[in-house]
Formats: sequence, structure tokens, C-alpha cells
Amino acid sequence: MLFLLLGTLFGCKTPIGVGAKAPGKAIQYFDGTKAMLDANWTYWEGPRLAATMPIKWEIVEDPVDKGTVMSSNDPAAAGGKYGAADIVTKKKFRDFRAHVEFLIANPGGNSGVYLQNRYEIQILDGDSTKHGLATVINETNSPYYAYNGLGKWNSYDVIFRAARFKDGQLTEKAMVTVYFNGIKVHNNVKINQVWGGPNSGLDGGNDKGKGITDRPGGLKLQAEGHDVRYRNIWIQELDLEEANTDL
Repeated sequence: MLFLLLGTLFGCKTPIGVGAKAPGKAIQYFDGTKAMLDANWTYWEGPRLAATMPIKWEIVEDPVDKGTVMSSNDPAAAGGKYGAADIVTKKKFRDFRAHVEFLIANPGGNSGVYLQNRYEIQILDGDSTKHGLATVINETNSPYYAYNGLGKWNSYDVIFRAARFKDGQLTEKAMVTVYFNGIKVHNNVKINQVWGGPNSGLDGGNDKGKGITDRPGGLKLQAEGHDVRYRNIWIQELDLEEANTDL
């Protein structure tokens, strides 16, 4: 499997793109096995939670390569009920780098990767609007040109800096840089709010998503009743003192 090397990231050659392996300081959070799913993930206990443990995201054969992957088609989320069966890492994060690989099995397939269980990097086949594929949802244009297409593996490499606070007041908005299939598509984007209401993630119900609070959150994957596959998820914790994710 081909992948790219990002020479400047963290002062060394760091793999990005489909097939990229976790660097030494990163931790693998999903390797295709049920054991790792159960060890590192749980359902997000949001207001619409309808699923019950253990996690019902099915482990299935990789449709492209050898091995197994997981499908987001949890029955509790049928009909597009996001928040009913979303899964989130047990570990919570502030600043981090994350690598996520996904495959959309069917036209219109919908899921999402949530940074700190707040800010969504959209997964949505067929949509190139500001609500569409690979957007910082509702805040950036869709870099649809970088999409590998249905039935093929795609990757997000994300460098994220959490919002900053002083005396309980927001002083700096969260910031993100995103590589989509090895291409830098969003650079130092300041994220304004949580979109989608209280069922979308942390702070979604606070001041219409603008009431960001000073607490870490896990990496969340969204279930919307669609068959989106995931594999090779790893995360490296960071400490980004400067407001810069273009490393």
C-alpha cells in the first residue's frame, strides 16, 4: 500500500496517506480486530444514545486488502440517527495528531470523524458542498477532488490544537490542519463551533454549539445507518503551545 512522507512534521519523516503506519510516539486505537475495538472504544453517552454495550459495530472482511475492518452500520442508528450509536475513544485528548482510514461502501454513505467529540470532519459520498466530504463541517469547502471514490480506502491525517481558555473564558478557538489522501486540504483552520445540536457531540447543546467548554474529548466515529468501513486508526498526543497546526 502506497503512502506519502511528510518531511517537516514533528521534525522527521512521518507517514501520511492510506496505509501509513503509526510512528513511534503514536498509539494504535484500531487495528481491525474486535479485541482492540472493545479495549479502546465505547459508545458516546449522548442524549440520543440507543445502543447498549458491547459495541455492535461489526468486524468484517476488508473488501480491498487482507485482514478485517469495522462497519459503522450499527442497527441502533438506522434512519440516520446520529448520536444513537456513535463510538468514541475511552481516552480523551487536547492537542493531537490522528490518522483514520475509511471506505464508503455505497453511494451516499455517511459518517464522520469528530475531533475531541466536538468538531466534525465530514464523511459523505456525493456531497461537495460545505456540508460535504472532508469538510470541517459547515466551515470549509469540500476538497472532493482528493477523494479516491466508492469502495476504495481513503485517509484523513489531522493535526489538531484544542481551544484555549483563561479564567474559564475562551481566548483562542480550536485549530486544525487536514491532509486528505496525503494532500493538504485545510491549513490552520480556526473552528468556530460545534454543529448539529446536542446529539452531535460535546457542547453541541451549549449556546447553539458556540458555548465551547474547557474539557478534553475522545476521537469519535459517527453511526448514521450507513456502511462506512474503518481501519488503521492511530493517535499521537501533542502539546502545541503556539497557535499553529501547520507543522
